[in-house]
Amino acid sequence: MSKISQRIKWIPEVNQTTNYELRTTSPKQQKVALVCDWLVGGGAEKVVYELHLIYPEAPIYTSYCNDYWRNQLEPAKVITGYLQRWPFSVMRKYIPLLRTWWFNRLEFHDFDVIISASGAEAKGIHTPKGVKHVSYIHAPTHYYWARFNEYLKEPGFGKFSWLARRSLKKLIHPLRTLDFQAAQRPDVLLANSTHTREQIQKYYKRESKVVHPPIRTQKFNKYALDKAEREGLIVVGRQTPYKRIDLAVKACSELNLKLTVVGDGPEHERLCKIAGPTVEFINHIEDDSRLAELVGSATGFIFPTNIEDFGIAPVEALAAGTPVIAYSAGGPLDYIKPGKNGEFFDKQTVKSLKETLEKFNPDNYSVNEIKRSAEPFSIESFRKKITKLINSL
Repeated sequence: MSKISQRIKWIPEVNQTTNYELRTTSPKQQKVALVCDWLVGGGAEKVVYELHLIYPEAPIYTSYCNDYWRNQLEPAKVITGYLQRWPFSVMRKYIPLLRTWWFNRLEFHDFDVIISASGAEAKGIHTPKGVKHVSYIHAPTHYYWARFNEYLKEPGFGKFSWLARRSLKKLIHPLRTLDFQAAQRPDVLLANSTHTREQIQKYYKRESKVVHPPIRTQKFNKYALDKAEREGLIVVGRQTPYKRIDLAVKACSELNLKLTVVGDGPEHERLCKIAGPTVEFINHIEDDSRLAELVGSATGFIFPTNIEDFGIAPVEALAAGTPVIAYSAGGPLDYIKPGKNGEFFDKQTVKSLKETLEKFNPDNYSVNEIKRSAEPFSIESFRKKITKLINSL
């Protein structure tokens, strides 16, 4: 097994035609503000970034913003409160009630439209009469609803996990009530996938419209190699128990298939121990062009994660012409078409994944057809849907 130390860093494509147009052509002149839970990294932040490109003059209200995202979002004014001065790990994990308190006291009298992007507390802002609030929901708050038992089992607080479990058990009912009430305030709810729309209906008892998140399809299109030039499978993601990367490592090791594992996390050492000689680990990649290159040169992309609300990485793989082998639940149901751009495995077991991999033949897929299947999820598509909705208000 080899390990390569590089850091994956997401680099916005500001020189891309689409993004240049987004920076210079805002829709109707409504006065818009953006609100999000926090700005530290990940898919949720990419949605905020694209909203910023559509509305570059809109201020962004958030509980915490690190220096990296503050720089990426210039010239937007990023507005944070007293929580910014707290250590982020403490703020994010221990004080959701204080985040709720901060968001609830924001005032938006000077705006026409508020767009929140939220999987936690930001959706609960109060807006004055006449100000429209559109909330883009990444998921009903995970630690209160669908993944409550997962968080209860492994809160991630180290030696203080026992205290977190006890607190969550005692407070879960009032916290769910507050979260439900917060979800009733926006005028319009948007869901990032059909799965999330169903979750919103289940937990918040509200209808929502699906608007898939923006995917950098053009970025990954550039690195799509011909089938003859491709080699090996790839899995990408933070190495946590929830991502189930162990399934890919075990299945490929037992089948003697070449697998590249990109990422790092608390599961890394365990994954290294269970990996066979055909598994290569790349811990860090500095430039995400290198990530696109790796994905575009693979014969298949494995997405074994537990039920995912959407899943940006597998759609990026499709944009690179790489078929995706995914667990058949959640977001992937919106974009994986078996026999066309990938395959599903039905159970989150090594046996189920192995059965799918044994039948998987990359020669049966067209690189160009796979690339086209990602186009409905492009940045351009996201922009058109958002601006059409906001203009309709």
